[in-house]
Amino acid sequence: MIKVNYNYIKIIGLFVVVIFLFAFSNERNKTRIVGEPNIKFLGENKLFITDVNVSKLLIQNLEPVSKQPKEIIDLNKLEFALNSNPMIKQAEVFMSVNGRLSAEIEQKRPIARVHTKASYYIDDEGGFMPLSYNYAARVPLVTGNIEKNKLETVFQFAKIVDEDDFLKKHIIEIRQNDDNTIDFKIRKSDFTVHVGTLNQLEKKLNNFKAFYQKALKDQILDNYTLVNLKFDKQVICTKK
Repeated sequence: MIKVNYNYIKIIGLFVVVIFLFAFSNERNKTRIVGEPNIKFLGENKLFITDVNVSKLLIQNLEPVSKQPKEIIDLNKLEFALNSNPMIKQAEVFMSVNGRLSAEIEQKRPIARVHTKASYYIDDEGGFMPLSYNYAARVPLVTGNIEKNKLETVFQFAKIVDEDDFLKKHIIEIRQNDDNTIDFKIRKSDFTVHVGTLNQLEKKLNNFKAFYQKALKDQILDNYTLVNLKFDKQVICTKK
């Protein structure tokens, strides 16, 4: 008479049940619909692109990801679509085990706005950033001879302005001339400040700050049409 080992039968039975449950769960997980994505904006800049804008970029097979099963979602393609948007500095897309899709977005930060035949922002890395329908940044206007693929000079100057509290408060317009020299205008005054090239720029701007404080104190800011910083050791003013 053959002796039956019920412990082996129990173990085999339990193993079969586990495999069945795993296969069932895996199949169910594959067909799980993703649902509305969770969108999180990182950093301080959250004004130029909205949740709705981001959701419209989360498309696969010409359909929103919220209507598709988890199994077919390609996270790399979604990340590529987001990072290709000129408003977005960096984006990451990931999915939880329960099928919740999340996107973390860092928007670009504009430091100047080109206002010529074409209008667009220059971001804090010197790149192109389109204007937003949602928000207009309060940054200096850039005028003059500007080409989208030659922004280096005006970007360098705009970067200095953005990082200096005094300049950021006062400068409202940056002009790049045909010879690549820089002029600017300040708030509540109608004179032009001629910087020239960016050589010795720190000295030139310090000279301007000293001139401004003295002229403001003496109430003579409105007496000038041109303030020339071209020579780094002095400020030359042209009276009206």
